[in-house]
Amino acid sequence: MAQSGVSAGPTFELIDHNGKPFFGAALAGRPYAIFFGYTHCPDVCPTTLMAIGNALQRLGADADRLTILFVSVDPERDRPEQLRQYLSSFDARIVGLTGTAAQIAAAARSWKAFHNKIAEDDGTYTIVHSAYVYLMDRANRLVGTMGFQDSEEEQAAKLRSLIESSGQ
Repeated sequence: MAQSGVSAGPTFELIDHNGKPFFGAALAGRPYAIFFGYTHCPDVCPTTLMAIGNALQRLGADADRLTILFVSVDPERDRPEQLRQYLSSFDARIVGLTGTAAQIAAAARSWKAFHNKIAEDDGTYTIVHSAYVYLMDRANRLVGTMGFQDSEEEQAAKLRSLIESSGQ
């Protein structure tokens, strides 16, 4: 896990779920949360994204002062159209990002986010990945993490603290 107070990103370049380039520099001066996962994830990703959406609902209008990023670690399957379809089941403020394997690996390294493709016996694959949501302040410093094991109340409190500490 990345360490709190350490600067990470935003030196990445990916493609958003609408097929448009997304540069980490676009996050400058704005707090954000970033989560690495994939659309075929059976449990951690949908649970985390649903909980984030519920936390955003708890925050009301304040949630609009925060950017939420879901970075796919599965560039083979998670093209922009797949991300757009998948994310339509969650809060509309969550931005899906994908790219080449090299682009995703570079972004993941910035946060020390682990991911590893594991071949299955039936010819398919799964991906083992970090399950942290990295909380970044407007100065682009890692100030904490959230996990799917945190209650929705805890997640909402962490997001509210992130917004408030960023002075927005």
